[in-house]
Amino acid sequence: MTLNQGATEVALALGLADRMAGTAYLDDAVASQYQQAYDSIPVLAKEYPSKEQFLAATPDFAYAAYSSAFTDKAVGTRAELKTEGINTYISPFGCPKGTPKADATFDSGWAEITDVATIFGVPDKAQQVISEQRTQLEEVKAKKAGEGLKIFWYDSNTQTPFVGTGGGGPQLIVDAVGATNIFGDVKDSGWADGSWEKVVAAEPDVIVFAEASWSTAKEKQDYLAADATLSQLAAVRDKRYVVVPFSETTPGARLVDGAAHVSEQLAQLPAR
Repeated sequence: MTLNQGATEVALALGLADRMAGTAYLDDAVASQYQQAYDSIPVLAKEYPSKEQFLAATPDFAYAAYSSAFTDKAVGTRAELKTEGINTYISPFGCPKGTPKADATFDSGWAEITDVATIFGVPDKAQQVISEQRTQLEEVKAKKAGEGLKIFWYDSNTQTPFVGTGGGGPQLIVDAVGATNIFGDVKDSGWADGSWEKVVAAEPDVIVFAEASWSTAKEKQDYLAADATLSQLAAVRDKRYVVVPFSETTPGARLVDGAAHVSEQLAQLPAR
């Protein structure tokens, strides 16, 4: 059973669809390469299923991208599930507050894929996935589509922008394309509250919008266009925009795809 999109897509990348009792909680659309396999799996809930829904699917293993899956408000604690004979795994990037988390690197993402493949006895598939992603990432880096560009990574919120910072998936993508993140000096889990004052002062060349079910790219673009000050930013006036699914901005099976898609869109932008 997978309980977040990141976990679901790692499992699908490893070819485990026929071993999945169910799935839940998408951030955005499932990647096209996984859609057919995803459609074969029972979806228990739009967000987290109740413990009763979860147990009714009779899983013997639960894999989540975030520790929020394993609470009384979701499917139950890991200790409770253990008493039901259900083992659990949380992404090293989503461990509970106060416990160590993996550093946000592509290697750490690949380590998670390797962990899951080892648990399910498909190590060769993990090697194949990782090898393909390494090649894809090297191609992105070689293109340097973001060289010389300052990027504002706009995740969500309006009054105070929630932004991609220097410690997570967004920064890995910005680095991969050779650009500079205007909030890259903020070192945390990868996202944090920024400030519109800093955005205006930085005068970014490009704005990257995360596309998510709770905050669409269009909603954010409309907000910038309607604001008297932000609408005067050159990146807004000229619509120097890049859109990337939120699911391609977190370490896991699709982060390299995120880097590739940002690179492709940067290359298509008109010259400044």
